[in-house]
Amino acid sequence: MNLPNKITVARIVVAPLFFISYFLPAWTGSFNTLSSILILSIFAGIELSDFLDGYIARKYNLVSDLGKVLDPFADVLSRITYFLCFAFTGLMPLWIFLIIIYRELGITFFRMMMMERGVVVAASVWGKLKAITYAVSGVLGVLYVSFERLDLFSNILNPLRISLIVVFYLSAFAAVVSFLAYLKASKETS
Repeated sequence: MNLPNKITVARIVVAPLFFISYFLPAWTGSFNTLSSILILSIFAGIELSDFLDGYIARKYNLVSDLGKVLDPFADVLSRITYFLCFAFTGLMPLWIFLIIIYRELGITFFRMMMMERGVVVAASVWGKLKAITYAVSGVLGVLYVSFERLDLFSNILNPLRISLIVVFYLSAFAAVVSFLAYLKASKETS
């Protein structure tokens, strides 16, 4: 297993640690500061490793078939973990979480079908927009939860929450449109 794939596997292993860290205060009745530090650190580590594994793989010609499967899986696992935490605590509307889950499971299913046929469907602009809105949702969500738990910047919590809800809506929209674009592209290439 090459270095980029090891970094990707680390991202998969660390995703459940985000979940545990996120709910630590709810389970123990304390540790707000520790939880905030952990979720900020783990989130930053996951997102940085997502950039690093791809960069290293491309720069040093270490792109592998395993990496092509592991990387999107690690992306989905980590982002679904964030969104599950946000939805469970009422930060993300459940219907948006459901749209995102359906989109990710649907894309996974169709990718497997297309791989069986030997067809690779390139990412669309909508898929990239979806990735951006997911990332922004993650950043804003983690910041909101951390600021709230640490009682920091209380004067911006309400505007931050409104911004977060807008980005969640954009994420749901991008998820649906990117799914439809993927279906259209897969039909055209098959």
